[in-house]
Amino acid sequence: MFDFSLTLPIEPSLFLLICGVGLIAGFIDAVVGGGGMLTIPALLSAGLPPHMALGTNKLAATFASSTAAWTYYKKQLFDPIFWRKSFYATGIGAISGTLAVNFISTEFLDKALPLVILATAVYTIFNRFPSDSQNDLPTPGPRLVRKQWLQGLGLGFYDGIAGPGTGAFWTVSTAALYKVNILLASGLAKSMNFTSNFLSLITFIILGHINWVLGLSMGLCLMVGAYLGAHSAIRFGGKFIRPIFILVVVVMAVKLAIDAW
Repeated sequence: MFDFSLTLPIEPSLFLLICGVGLIAGFIDAVVGGGGMLTIPALLSAGLPPHMALGTNKLAATFASSTAAWTYYKKQLFDPIFWRKSFYATGIGAISGTLAVNFISTEFLDKALPLVILATAVYTIFNRFPSDSQNDLPTPGPRLVRKQWLQGLGLGFYDGIAGPGTGAFWTVSTAALYKVNILLASGLAKSMNFTSNFLSLITFIILGHINWVLGLSMGLCLMVGAYLGAHSAIRFGGKFIRPIFILVVVVMAVKLAIDAW
């Protein structure tokens, strides 16, 4: 069941390419999400079967999301106590989605996903986010708790069963539900991404669907990219995040549409 093999028949040039992709993907993922759209194809190009590519990507993605989440936390753009219900809900959703992946047909999801991601881009273009200087959190209460549970369960489940665009969905839904600026929304998105990635990773490890050499190597590159991306997003704010966000989600929508249709 457990496969901790460290051997990998891969050419050095392809190995370096995968690490380079990890660096770029980490930067993009820390800013807006969507790094998996680069890393999964790169792992498949290395000859990994799909289930192994997904598991190895979760290992690498956990490095990136933990780095980005810690950076936002250190800059006081994420309060883990305030969002603890989101942690619980996301964890439950992620485990449920990972376990359900073999029992649910994703054909409809594959076709609908590009439209949902494109709608996310349109919403971002026309919606006005609060100013970066407005760092007020939503008012605590039963309504907030319900939103946290519904958002966490839904997006955690989606990340466990599929994953593309999860960071973008977290960012936009957080801004829409809680009326917070894009930096606070990104801070929550990265932290919840880490939660779902880590718990899904544990499941993939148990199933033996991890290539440790590629996962750890790509993960280190993702960490560097995530560090640079998170600091860039925090330094330059919404004016930096917004156009990159729109570009990435449009590219994701087009790629997923081509693959599905």
